[in-house]
Amino acid sequence: MTTAPPRTALITGASAGIGLALAQVFAEQGFNLILTARREDRLVALAQDLKKRFGTESTLITADLSDVAAPQRLYDEISAQGLPVDALVNNAGYGVPGYFANAPWRAQADFIQVLMTAPAHLTRLFLPGMIERGYGRVLNVASLNGLVPSSPGQSLYAGAKSFLIQFSQTVRAETAGTGVYVSALCPGFTWSEFHDVTNTRQAMNKLPKYMWLDAPTVARQGYDALMKNQPVCVTGAVNKIIAAAAKLAPRRLALFLTARQFSKFRNSKANN
Repeated sequence: MTTAPPRTALITGASAGIGLALAQVFAEQGFNLILTARREDRLVALAQDLKKRFGTESTLITADLSDVAAPQRLYDEISAQGLPVDALVNNAGYGVPGYFANAPWRAQADFIQVLMTAPAHLTRLFLPGMIERGYGRVLNVASLNGLVPSSPGQSLYAGAKSFLIQFSQTVRAETAGTGVYVSALCPGFTWSEFHDVTNTRQAMNKLPKYMWLDAPTVARQGYDALMKNQPVCVTGAVNKIIAAAAKLAPRRLALFLTARQFSKFRNSKANN
């Protein structure tokens, strides 16, 4: 009796936060990994930890997805090593703090590349192989922000996350019956270094603790939803209530309430 080789998952933005937690979940479930991010030292430390804990074999590829050529280079390097990608996790992302009119266009263009273009490009590159083999899993890490009215300072972020949700649902419909599952993971506030990078930690600390989840909890819920072929996974009971309320409330009222809540936790002038 022969044993099938472990499946392989490609995870972008795997060096920290939800991406790192997802790498741990996939490793725990027996996947080998292809880990990519900009910080090689963190990838090395993660791979060593996963090898020790789960026996996971990890291939490390440093890449900056703000480079338009990065997705093709990733695909070419992975293909050259003969590694089939059974699961693709489009997790890489960040925020551009401040109002849209005041942030440099180069920063905005890089953001669009990382959060929208690169996930779509990587999915297009790896999806045909998944369909051909009759097995595939694609998890796009979106956000609760993609399901609720956007607040000031979230100009491109909310739009990008909304795109990922709609993109996931469409690809899921197009691959129905092929063995490929596609899900959008929509976490709310998650404990990670995200808010340190965007210099919003002080403001976020004003939020009540019940609004937050830790990255391992978010990752586990996202993995489980993907394996069940759920189209959208909103993590946490509070976030599910918020998403449902936003869907039911009149748009103008929802926008007003979002803006009012936003003003309690953040000084918009500080971001001009």
